[in-house]
Amino acid sequence: MEVRARAPGKIILAGEHAVVHGSAAVAASIDLYTYVSLRFPTPADNDETLTLQLKDVSLEFSWPVARIKEAFPNSETQIPPSSCSLETLKLIASLVDEHNIPEAKIGLAAGVTAFLWLFTSIHGCKPAKAVVSSELPLGSGLGSSAAFCVALSAAILALSDSVTMDFSHQGWQVFGENELELVNKWAFEGEKIIHGKPSGIDNTVSTYGNMIKFKSGNLTRLKTNMPLKMLITNTKVGRNTKALVASVSERTLRHPTAMASVFTAVDSISSEVAAIIQSPVPDDLAITEKEEKLEELMEMNQGLLQCMGVSHASIETVLRTTLKYKLSSKLTGAGGGGCVLTLLPTLLSGTVVDKVIAELETCGFQCLLAGIGGNGVEILFSGTS
Repeated sequence: MEVRARAPGKIILAGEHAVVHGSAAVAASIDLYTYVSLRFPTPADNDETLTLQLKDVSLEFSWPVARIKEAFPNSETQIPPSSCSLETLKLIASLVDEHNIPEAKIGLAAGVTAFLWLFTSIHGCKPAKAVVSSELPLGSGLGSSAAFCVALSAAILALSDSVTMDFSHQGWQVFGENELELVNKWAFEGEKIIHGKPSGIDNTVSTYGNMIKFKSGNLTRLKTNMPLKMLITNTKVGRNTKALVASVSERTLRHPTAMASVFTAVDSISSEVAAIIQSPVPDDLAITEKEEKLEELMEMNQGLLQCMGVSHASIETVLRTTLKYKLSSKLTGAGGGGCVLTLLPTLLSGTVVDKVIAELETCGFQCLLAGIGGNGVEILFSGTS
């Protein structure tokens, strides 16, 4: 039996950074996915190894099941999930270290560790092969690690006794609410292995899809009533999220009254964005009006992010370029590089989009087209199409 899972990446539509200071933010899924295929060998395969293949970076990790049992003499499957203990983390890290990951790709070690923990926690020491590929650029603020953990959790759970699935279903299928909750909990534990103290926002968006409003630790699922299409420009400029968050906090200490006003304004923008995307769309004119309002809100949010000091020369280049074509853009995520969102109105011609992309690519940027607010994680069983 083989299962394939796909989990979407995410963007922050409004509210990044300010959310740390009590404001609301809105996140949405994008139709760019991480894929995981998982299969158990048949007796005829005579294969007693657990293998993880990362296709995009041309790396493969394989452990004899006997070696895993040796490393985890007391391992037991656990449902529901609990956090990975420090002792277990060290045992898994030793298994990962045996593969001598190249220095340039050492950042992937945490993801390999998360895979080993997720698989052995749900299935124990069994042979299997997982193959991972992704449409999401790594480390660019589009939730690639969360999509990895969600897709992994979904594939591993789909072939377990923990969930009930329809193996005869033709095409991609979604999980029920109870199953989604379980996938999300496991994915969050995987994210903790990778990031230490994640917010849980990325894995929740990737699991459930559509949009989420979050404020002061509370997540509210939203349902959009309008199609949204974005151009996502990856500046390929790396950034240190922790340092950027700290710099905003330091600015807040220096200018408490001014920054409080900034955060209050961002909160209002996020709330208005949430209201617009959920309100009814009776006709094409209503869609155009909504898009114009969202464009203004994006521009306002970007201005406030600049007030926080998290823009970057590369981001400003994208803003200037898209503005020439009368398109509205804002950074998404931590800033300091990373990705920029540009709203593509429904009535915008494909010729204009092509020109914008061509100009941005001459700057060395990567351009991705994405629909916003689609399905969350889905699975596909072998033999279906």
